[in-house]
Order: sequence, then C-alpha cells, then structure tokens
Amino acid sequence: MDPWSPMEDLPGRRGSHAAGTINFPYAKKQLRKEQALEYHSKGRPGKIEVVPTKEAKTQRDLSLAYSPGVAEPCKEIHRNVEDVYKYTAKGNLVAVISNGTAVLGLGDIGPEASKPVMEGKGVLFKIFADIDVFDIEINEKDPEKFVQIVKALEPTFGGINLEDIKAPECFYIERELRDQLKIPVMHDDQHGTAIISSAALLNALELQKKKIDKVRFVINGAGAAAMACVKLYVALGARPEHFTLFDKDGVIHEGRTDLDEERMKFAVRKNDWTLETAMKDADVFVGLSVGNVVTPEMVKSMARKPIVFAMANPDPEISYEQATAAREDIIMATGRSDYPNQVNNVLGFPFIFRGALDVRARQINEAMKLAAVKAPAELAKTPVPDIVNMAYNEKNMVFGPTYIIPKPLDPRLISTVSPAVAKAAIESGVAGQPIDNWEAYSIELNRRLGLDNQLMRVLSTKARLNPKRLVFAEADNLKILKVAQLLYDEGVAYPMLLGDERKIRHIAAANSIDLDGMPVINPYNDEYEEQRKKFGELFFEKRQRRGFNKYEAAKIMRDRNYFGCMMVETGLADAMISGLTKNYPDTIRPALQAIGTEDGVKKIAGMYLLLTKRGPLFLADTTVNFNPTAEELADITLLVAREVQHFNLTPRVAMLSYSNFGTSNSPEARLVAEAREIVKQREPGLIVDGEMQASVALNNELIRENYPFSELVDQEVNTLVFPNLAAGNIAYNLLKEVGGADAIGPILLGLKKPVHVLQLGSTVRNIYNVALVAIVDAQIKCKTSDEESRKAPWWKRVKH
Repeated sequence: MDPWSPMEDLPGRRGSHAAGTINFPYAKKQLRKEQALEYHSKGRPGKIEVVPTKEAKTQRDLSLAYSPGVAEPCKEIHRNVEDVYKYTAKGNLVAVISNGTAVLGLGDIGPEASKPVMEGKGVLFKIFADIDVFDIEINEKDPEKFVQIVKALEPTFGGINLEDIKAPECFYIERELRDQLKIPVMHDDQHGTAIISSAALLNALELQKKKIDKVRFVINGAGAAAMACVKLYVALGARPEHFTLFDKDGVIHEGRTDLDEERMKFAVRKNDWTLETAMKDADVFVGLSVGNVVTPEMVKSMARKPIVFAMANPDPEISYEQATAAREDIIMATGRSDYPNQVNNVLGFPFIFRGALDVRARQINEAMKLAAVKAPAELAKTPVPDIVNMAYNEKNMVFGPTYIIPKPLDPRLISTVSPAVAKAAIESGVAGQPIDNWEAYSIELNRRLGLDNQLMRVLSTKARLNPKRLVFAEADNLKILKVAQLLYDEGVAYPMLLGDERKIRHIAAANSIDLDGMPVINPYNDEYEEQRKKFGELFFEKRQRRGFNKYEAAKIMRDRNYFGCMMVETGLADAMISGLTKNYPDTIRPALQAIGTEDGVKKIAGMYLLLTKRGPLFLADTTVNFNPTAEELADITLLVAREVQHFNLTPRVAMLSYSNFGTSNSPEARLVAEAREIVKQREPGLIVDGEMQASVALNNELIRENYPFSELVDQEVNTLVFPNLAAGNIAYNLLKEVGGADAIGPILLGLKKPVHVLQLGSTVRNIYNVALVAIVDAQIKCKTSDEESRKAPWWKRVKH
C-alpha cells in the first residue's frame, strides 16, 4: 500500500454518517486483550486502593489514629450508634457486592472473575460522585445465605449496590435486603436502566405529544432490567394492559407455565403474538435483549411518531441509521455513546447513592427513584454548558429528538440528581439526617469533584468525534508505538509513523503491536527523494535569507523532525509530536523554522497542564522563555489564557512573584505588575491579577481577608504565570513529583500549526494525553476541512 495514499482509502475504514468525522473499525470492537490485561496489571494490580484521610506521620498521629486515641470515638459510638457516621467513613462508603452469577455478557463466571467489574464500578462511584467503595465478591449462590452474609455487613457500610446477580435470585435478594437492612440497597442492573430510560421516555413522549397512559409498549426482553423498566413505567402512569413482552421463548402469555408472579401481571391472552405483529401500531419499543432483531419494516409499521429505545449492547436491536432512515418522525435512543440519546446507568447510580448517603436514608424507595427519573429529564430542557457541547463536538445541543437526556459528561448531574433524591428521601420519611441549606449542599457537591477527570474525558470524546492525522517523528520507540496503537484503536487519531520501517515493524512484532492501517515513512529513503526535494524548495523559500542555502534546505529534510513539520505545514498531516529522545531546543527549532508563529505572536511559549485534586492547573511559561520582559510576559499570559479557553474553561490567571501587590519594589516584582497592566489594557475582560505569591493566589480566604480589591477574590485560580523559566520549571517539577499531580505537556503555545514536544522519559500515559491535546489543537487550527484534506492524493496537496 502506498503510505501516502489518502487516509480514507486505508483497509477497513469507512466514512461516518456525520460530516467531518471518521469511524474507526477497531473503536467499535472490544479493546485488545493485551491492552486490557496490561491496564489492570501494570504497577499496583487492580484499579482501587485505600488511602488514609488523616495525617499518620508522627508518633502522635499514630497514637490518635489507633491506640490509645482511637478508644475515644469507640466509646462515643457505643453510647450513640449514630455517631458512627461522625467518626468513621461509613457515611461515604458503599459496598459493591456480587456472587459473579451474571457478569456482563459472560454469565456465571464466579466471584473471583467478577472482581475486575466490581472494582470498575467502584471507580465510577468515585469519579462521578466521590463515593468510596469496597468491592465484595461472595462465594455463595443460595439466595437466603447470600442475604444473611450481606446483612451481617451492614455495620460497615452506608449503602449496598448489588451487581451482576442472576435472575430470578436477584429479585428475592434485593427485596429481602431492603426489608431487613436500615441502609439504602439497590440492584443497579435492574433499576439503573429503568430510571434512566424512564427519564428519556418522559421527554420523548413530551416531544412526540403523547400521553404515557395512552401509548402501547412492546418490550423485547423480560429479564431483571426489563421488568424493572416496565414496573417503573407503570409507576409513571403507563397501563399494564398496554404492554406486550417477549423473552427468548417468545411472547409472555397466560398459557405459559414458566412465569413468575411479576411477569404474569403483563401476560397477554393469546400465544400467537410475534415481534413483527406486536410492533404494528405500537407507540414505544424498548429493547433489552439481543442485537439486530428489529427490521426497518417493523419500525415502519409502528404508530405515528414512534419511540424506539434499542438498548442492547454492543449491537442494538436495530441500528440508529436503519431506524432513523425508516422513519423521519422517530425518536431513537441506544445504549451506545457514539449516537444521540445514550441511555447509560452512570447518569443514575452515583448520584442516587450520593443523595441517599447525604441524608442517611434507610432505603432507596420508589419516591427516590421517581425523583432520579424526573431530575435528569428536567435537566435536559435547560441550556447545555459549553464544556458538554465541546465534548460532543456540538455547537449548541438543545432539547429535542436527538437530545432527550443529559450526556454522561454533564458536570451538573451531581448537583441536580443528588439533591432531588435527597429531598425525596426526606419528604418520604426515610431520611435520618435533614439538609437545611440546599444551596450550600449544591455548592458542596460541585466542590467534591475537581474538573481533572472531567477535562480528560471531554478531550478524549472531542478527539474521537473529529480525528486528525498525527505524525510521530520518533516512531522507532516502543512507547510511541503503544500510543499509536491506542490512538488508532480508540478512534481518536490517524497515526503516521516516521522512521526506519524495518526497525519499527520489528519493535511492533516483538511487542504484539498491530500497525495495520498506519503509514510508516522513512524520510531518509530514496523513495521519498522527490518529496524531500519539494519540501526543501518550500523550506528554502522560508529560510533563504535566514541562514540556509538551497543545498542545506534539501539535505535537512532527511531529518524526521523537519520532514514531519513540513508534512504539517503543507497539509499532509494535521499535527506532530516529537521530543521523546531529543532535547527540547532541537525539537522546537524545526517547528519554528518550518511552520512559524501565529499572526501577531512574536514569541512562542510553553505550558503544562497539571491535573490536581483541586482541579486543572495551567502553568506557563515552564519550557521556553528564560527571562521575559514585561511585554513578553504579557504576551505569554494572553497566549495561555487563550489556550485555557480552548479547553472550554474560563481562565482565572494569577501572575506570580515573591511580592504581593507592591510589598517589594524590586525590578522583578515591578516587571510582573507592569505585565499585568499591559494584559488588562489588551484584554480588559480577562480575570487576571498580580504580582502575587502562589500561596495567596491559591487560598481564597487569604486573598479575601488581605487583598479584597483583587480580581481573584472568590475565584478559583486555574492558571499560573511565572516570572521566568527557572521559577516555572522548578514549580512544575515539584508539583508533579512531590504533589502527585498528573502532568500533561509540555504544550507549545503560539505556533501557527500544532507541533507538541514531549518531555524526555515521558510515559505512555503522558504521550497519549499530549496526543489528545494535539488533536484538539489541530481541530481548532486546521483551516482545511477533513473531507477536503482526505480526498486529494498527497502529491496534489503539496503547496508550491
């Protein structure tokens, strides 16, 4: 295959239904086995750990944490058992419990094999709602014994999330535990899908102008989730006689002898119903079964303005494309993230338990479930934040047929669903602790979660929706090849690999890395002589009076950094990453010489993004400018502020020094103050202040009490501008190594087109994150449309 052929011609690729996006074949399949096993086993095995929340460094700390100090809270709890919530972690601790009898689509694989899933559920609880989790896998299939085991654990936990337990035992287990325990219990496999699909259903019915008590339902699947959906729909007003249910043995009818009491309530009289006949004139289809059982003809036979929820995963009962092609008046939802209206349990369970725990609810009752239905349904009708629009590559999502429920990445869910659930618990009489100040509670919920995880999920989603051609100048490196495969498999970029093909393929083969679909280009080879010549001519035009003669300009194109930069400059690629094995100046220089700076930018700058517990922190300049003047420092500040806006965040900038607002009259302090004045003259609306110490900038109380005039009073600073390179680089490295912050970068600011430089020794994770930044940067800076850039053969796209 010609490595320079247009990317859409690569084997196995197909054009997306959406303009400007490409669907990757591997992104639709399960992740590679090697990647999944490496993820779970690398470093400390598993996905969760226990972290102390109190100081435990000195002998006094240990005396307080354990003997003799620990006796005091023990005595208090003995006197008043409710004090267990005051002195221990019980109030924020949920058990995710399974016996491994119905794990994912794998079936009864045993409790040990279910543990990775239970750990994963714990991760979701933590990152979406800041709830701590112990996963507990129980080696017991007898439902009565299972109930007794879980009941005995009640003193430890604030709530119980049952997971992956097969039907019909799961119904008995949940019912008994709800009756016997005084803490909230929920089987998410049942109620999670029911709650979120109900929210979507209410909004779909409203948009289709239909009444829930009038519509006729067809439900394909009659397992735990399906029956929970049906019962919740009835609680919302649907009539039992309007349901027709199917399972693997056909229609649920009165003549069957294998039905329990719950299913019998929805049995039809005759046994001659088929899915095809049931769909005729039906208003709502809900699929919780297997893929590809509904045809376009069945959808065409439905009533006017139909609603189809095809929620089987990974393949829905009918594809989104087929369903929407069959009917223009349809509202369609699936369980997939790559189509509109994803019904996803993560919209529910973290926030339901958050609200239940915060009022010490004794159970999760029907009122709380209904509150968890109506809250996200109402949220979908409100303006969507920019960060959510950015994540899904939309300009402005609005309530309508393709947006009937909030997106999983919507940061408002925690402060919308959790208070609704908490209020329902209080009003229905199952709460043990009231909430008096709901506004303060909402603020507390938002502060529980920094935007760090959210930010990377947004970047990943945005990159996937509009992948770009990403050149790796150092592809003869194992880390680079691992990242390239990840990017390709996850559908976020088209990697283009520069280097010796034989060496690259040897490294890939030795490490089970699949390079299929990725062009490998060695600029040194004779087959690229003509391309080097064209690049050299273009480069000579740029540098002929700036130190290069014609011979040198052509010769230097054998260098992968120069060749890669010229690929980006001429439109053969959208972005480049390099620097893993070269020093920083040698990687920046080709970019400056071949690509140059953006209009109006005199000097480029370097920035790091640190993902800290308090949220993302942007640091500049940490890599390029040694001792900037006031004018240059102002330029750096404006560059970094603009980049922060590209992350859909409002920049709140502190310009740092060892002085606070004139406490020192030294030249260094005055320089920062002068730079801030220049910034305000150019961008009066930018939230920026200085000169100030870092301890003041990051402490709201300190700045409010001592410097109430500052623009940063009651602002969460997210951008730090340092007075010189030494200060910035030292601070970045200290925060990364001692503070434990996850670092992304360095990110170059001010280049006309995206070239980003890796730090020596970058990890696979860091390279991957820089790649995401480069892709999103390319989405912003690329002037040529994706369609245009991929249609023309490469030799016709070279600019002369």
